[in-house]
Amino acid sequence: MNKLLTMAVIVGAVAMSACQTGPARGVEVTRFHLGQDIPAQAINVEPANPADQDSLEFRTYAGIVAEEMARLGFHQAPLPGAEMIAVVEVSRDSRVDAGRGSPFSIGIGGGTFGSNVGVGVGTSVGVGGSRGGEISVTQLDVKLKRRSEGTIVWEGRAIRETRPGEEDPATVVRRLAAAMFSQFPGESGQTIRVD
Repeated sequence: MNKLLTMAVIVGAVAMSACQTGPARGVEVTRFHLGQDIPAQAINVEPANPADQDSLEFRTYAGIVAEEMARLGFHQAPLPGAEMIAVVEVSRDSRVDAGRGSPFSIGIGGGTFGSNVGVGVGTSVGVGGSRGGEISVTQLDVKLKRRSEGTIVWEGRAIRETRPGEEDPATVVRRLAAAMFSQFPGESGQTIRVD
């Protein structure tokens, strides 16, 4: 009976670790472009909402995006001096991770046999499942467009999920920007996960 109980505990621990849900790890990135070369050049980083231009939050995010683009050879020009604009928007939302029950169960049973009649007693205990709670979802959108005609030549979207307080907003946006501009311009229309 002790061996059976020990085995049940081991199976339960394995099931519990296999059933955890929560924030998706890494960064989900999707990019779209016209399939043309996008030469490194002078850019202006501007907010999607012009009212955010002077906010400290936007300036922090704009600086992060500009740093990543500088690695690709782009450089910032004084406003509004560049033909190429990087339009930046960061949005944050949350969702509830309701958790889920486990599909695994362990049955422990016993029986009594006498007078050719058997009586069995069993119990089933669900193991595993996941904790619920809130998950923060941060999304970075960047559009590269020509100022003179408004044509969007490249667009990227990066999404990261975290537990509240796990990473500060600037750290999350830094990870999003690094993933978004990795292997620039990337495969158009393909969603990838970057760790």
